[in-house]
Amino acid sequence: MPNSSTDPPASARPAANVPHRQSSHGWRWAPAWVLAYVALWPAPGYAEGVLVLGALLAIVKLIGSRFRGGSQLLSGAAWALTSVLFFAYWLPELVSSFDAVDPGRALREAAADLRYLPFLWLVASAVANQRGRRNTLGGLAIIVGVWTVDALLQALTGTSPLFFGIDTIKQAISGHGMCTAIEVAGRDRLSGVLGPCNLKLGLVLASLSPFALYAMSRRFGIAGWLLGATAIGVVVVLAGSRASWITYALVLVLSGWRLLGWKKLLGVFAFGAVMLVVLGIVSPDVRQRLERTTHVLAANEAGVDRALSGRTRIWGAALCMAGHHPINGVGARGFREAFPECDPQSGQVAQWGEGPALHAHQIVLEILSETGVFGLLLWLAGGALAWRAWRFADAAARRRARPAMLALVVTVFPLNTHLAFYSTFWGGLTLLLAALYAGSLLALPDAAEQK
Repeated sequence: MPNSSTDPPASARPAANVPHRQSSHGWRWAPAWVLAYVALWPAPGYAEGVLVLGALLAIVKLIGSRFRGGSQLLSGAAWALTSVLFFAYWLPELVSSFDAVDPGRALREAAADLRYLPFLWLVASAVANQRGRRNTLGGLAIIVGVWTVDALLQALTGTSPLFFGIDTIKQAISGHGMCTAIEVAGRDRLSGVLGPCNLKLGLVLASLSPFALYAMSRRFGIAGWLLGATAIGVVVVLAGSRASWITYALVLVLSGWRLLGWKKLLGVFAFGAVMLVVLGIVSPDVRQRLERTTHVLAANEAGVDRALSGRTRIWGAALCMAGHHPINGVGARGFREAFPECDPQSGQVAQWGEGPALHAHQIVLEILSETGVFGLLLWLAGGALAWRAWRFADAAARRRARPAMLALVVTVFPLNTHLAFYSTFWGGLTLLLAALYAGSLLALPDAAEQK
């Protein structure tokens, strides 16, 4: 029996297995690193440098501590889910390289993409506690807001202030701008901070919009959500492809019905339809996309193909590749090399112009054609585990992870067209969202507080 005169009271004894208070915040610098990576997307080379340095720094930190204290950075479940989602993406890429159309390139791509794993651990740790989550998700909302305002200014004045500043700095440093004259020629779509040689602003804002909409609704209620939804929606319509319209419509449905209810949400979509018509009148580019969409009503294959900007031809080639290489595909990023042999309309001028298609433009067909059935099964397994984690999470965990979950779901929504998921830019964005989801949903116990 302990001596009550010498033993400290129970309240003064250190609790077993409780990490030191100072360590409960994990890597304090992780949120700033994640935000720097996203903010530098207009300068892809610098963004990639931040990603690589972040991955190296994470590895050095973990090796320096001999991987001890990992539970102070992420919960065990978050370590597992983040790693599983990475391998569901990366293993198909590796296996597809064994007999790829270009094995050397495929192996190099697979080896280079290993950098994502430690970076995903860093991203997940950035949102694993309440302070980090507030800084990271709030910072993403601010970035979306700033890019939206910048794009609206471009719509009004013809110039993106942010891109003008970036381009001026680039001119001063290297003697040439971010884009060449050839890249800019004939591109009238709203480009915003990403510039006229990187017309992805609509898709990027549509995928990241949940962070801004949740922040606006949390701070200003329904009025804030409506204001944010309208501003981002105008930019997405003016800047984005029709794929980004679908993505953003899904965001509005999945985020709006809980806040507004179905009747008010229908009113929002009615207002959006009116705005789309108005923008179609004032913007030749929007009008052209609306007119092209009407070709889908044509009762012939040519009309449908025109409505889809030649994608039925690309999808036919993707199915051909999947049929010829059913197990592990033609290799990640091997679509362009395999396209000529599978082109169903070889010799005819394509809707997109000269040259082969670069990727399948659809997530399921990209996975099947480039990584085969093996890749598709692993992607489905990763999705199933992500869903299982959501299903068994409590209400507080779902609440804090909802923005990242929604952003990830609309980005990989299969009934849409997509950018290449095995490209550096879109693959990095998708994996970033996966890590934000895992880290937020499976946060550290001492941070699992209601917000």
